[in-house]
Amino acid sequence: MSEIEPGMRVRHPERPDWGVGQVQSVVGDRVTVNFEHAGKLLLNLALVRLEQVHG
Repeated sequence: MSEIEPGMRVRHPERPDWGVGQVQSVVGDRVTVNFEHAGKLLLNLALVRLEQVHG
């Protein structure tokens, strides 16, 4: 996947119940994503591979 940037829409492949999220901030390997059904979460990109949502 391309580099994660604020504003991108993403999905967590292991947590489809969270819905689509929008990246709020990226600091090193840490990314804050605001998910439709899980709210704002801080994730470690060294442990999680997010999928970009197009369209």
